[in-house]
Amino acid sequence: MGVRGLQQFVEHACPQSNMWVNLKDMAEQHRRLHPGHSPVVVVDAMGCLRSWYTAEAWVHGGQWREYLRSLENFTAAFRSLGIELVFIFDGVIDQKKRDEWVMRRLRNNKEIAKIFRHIKEKASQPGRNMFFIPSGLGTFTRFALKSMCLNTMCSLQEADYEIASYARLNGCMAVLGQDTDFLIFDTVPYLSVKELRLNKMTTIMYSRENLCHSLHLQQMDLPLLACLLSNDVVPEKAVAGLKQQCLARYAPHNSKATKRKEIVEAVAHYISGVTRSYDGLRKIERNLQCTSNERLLELGMRTYLMPGQHSPWLPHIVPSPETSQCENTMYSDQRILQFARERHIKAESRVVYKVLKAREVDCSNSLEDELDTELPGQAIVYQPARQSIYGIILSAESKGQPETTRSYPLVKEWFVYPGNTLQQPNLVPAQPPNLPGGIPDLQTLWLTEGPEVKKLRYSIFLACFGLYDFAEGLLPLEPPIAAVCCLLTYVTAQVNTICWEDLDAYLSQALIIRDKTADQLAHIKVPRVDSRAVHLASLFVRGLSELLSANSACGFPFKMGDLMPWEVFDGKLFHTKYLQSHSGCRAEDLLERNDILLQEFQKLKSLINSICVRKKRDIQSRPRLCTADNWERPGTHSRGGVYHTAPQEQQLPAYRPYHTHHPDYQAKYPQPPTQSGGRLQPRSGPHNRRPQLSPR
Repeated sequence: MGVRGLQQFVEHACPQSNMWVNLKDMAEQHRRLHPGHSPVVVVDAMGCLRSWYTAEAWVHGGQWREYLRSLENFTAAFRSLGIELVFIFDGVIDQKKRDEWVMRRLRNNKEIAKIFRHIKEKASQPGRNMFFIPSGLGTFTRFALKSMCLNTMCSLQEADYEIASYARLNGCMAVLGQDTDFLIFDTVPYLSVKELRLNKMTTIMYSRENLCHSLHLQQMDLPLLACLLSNDVVPEKAVAGLKQQCLARYAPHNSKATKRKEIVEAVAHYISGVTRSYDGLRKIERNLQCTSNERLLELGMRTYLMPGQHSPWLPHIVPSPETSQCENTMYSDQRILQFARERHIKAESRVVYKVLKAREVDCSNSLEDELDTELPGQAIVYQPARQSIYGIILSAESKGQPETTRSYPLVKEWFVYPGNTLQQPNLVPAQPPNLPGGIPDLQTLWLTEGPEVKKLRYSIFLACFGLYDFAEGLLPLEPPIAAVCCLLTYVTAQVNTICWEDLDAYLSQALIIRDKTADQLAHIKVPRVDSRAVHLASLFVRGLSELLSANSACGFPFKMGDLMPWEVFDGKLFHTKYLQSHSGCRAEDLLERNDILLQEFQKLKSLINSICVRKKRDIQSRPRLCTADNWERPGTHSRGGVYHTAPQEQQLPAYRPYHTHHPDYQAKYPQPPTQSGGRLQPRSGPHNRRPQLSPR
């Protein structure tokens, strides 16, 4: 979000703060000023995702090979100028910004609902004005950049702060992103990724000096300006009254003075009239509307001060001797914690360090249809697997306890799914899967080598998804295909509305994609967009990210590259296979007349079916017949891609998992999982419904 209203101000009301620059010239100047040092640009990776995803299709689950090519073109353009790139991703959510994070997720829910309304009405992808990044894009971008041998990191605290601090301390040439907070930090020049022209290697540089000159402020005043305009720490409601007072004094006769230009100028004018001191700041704070934190402005301003920086507005605080990151934690084994921390910083692990250090994880929105009662949200589908993953990571916490009275650590989950208001996190018991001999300690699982340990890692990975007893059928498969079978078997067991037509679409595209180039995939024409296929695509891609979490928790039995979506998934390819499969297309045609792939396809179907039979999951055929004029399931009426059950047909039940990984939960935790703020209990019995609210 950055600073409210500041981006519009610098773009439309302060043209002198926007300066077009040539990156080749900047790089040459940097070399002259810093002989022997290559120019380095620090990239706010999460802020660049929208700019990097240039594929025309975005609603189908992601055009991942096209996206890889976009990233390669981006990095090659900088490499041609001798500019090194350092990518920094958000590694944690700052607790001061949790409320803002929640508000954005709830706003995103509304945008996603509009997208699905459009799909159901028009049977097409909405325009770019409704663009929503594919699920998991941030997670998989880290691994894409690492596969290109690029310097990629995850932050240990607020990413904006680490980006600005890294760039300043390492004498970098610039920061590249699209966040006005970089205008506030006293750091290196800030470049716009939105205005970047790769063919010319030019972009806009936002000038702090010119902004201050225009507003008659000093650079040390910018953090206060940011807080009074409102940002991720200081909410709009806290400063709204003061802003209106400033506006009334600055432009008392201008009835139209509600534009961003006048508000920014009015607040800057107010700041310039206050003595730059802590007493002056306290005076301003007393003018704020009722807030639970009387030092809210001070808290907000300190988020902009990097090591060694001071502000006349704030009292100088001598920092206490630094304590290591490992000491401020809920986990006791410092060697393991340090190992996880290093992997986190290197962007090699997704959730392990978060669970070890704070027992708190989060997941943003997915393209899911909240009105489709047949398909649950991915957060619900994968909760049993995450529970096992947490249990492996925190297994040492519950060892040695009697089985009858054993209690498990609780992990806070901030996951977006239909009906969750995110008022509080869900509390998930970290119970490991039941294995013969139990779960080995992390020292053995992560830091020990040998064939027996490798086999153990693979077995524990499968156990996270309830497949411990089926390793014999999965081991001979190529790793990417084994991962797909693991994921599809798990999803089929968890969601009773997954049918053979869905599995045929998933499997056929996972096999066909191996021989497709990015250009071939880009030229696929999708005749019609189906809302259920969109939901299923997001469910699959989110499942791949859960495979990543399990892989890192279990000591990497798979290479991370084998679990990437560009290896096994393409959105448009899946969508066309889904439409074909539900139209009664023969397997030969689904596999594009490739006899070798057809044999492999039948073999994988047989494997998945045999596992599901042993799990007492009977997979049914439920085609939703699709023709040029009418797309229906037998006994249903179709209106704009929405399937309406006919009166004579019984409504299918909502989400009903077929098993639980932890049978002893049924006696210990009989209640269904809660929505938010309560304890997520394991599901028991064959007729569970969506999560319900229960007391903590």
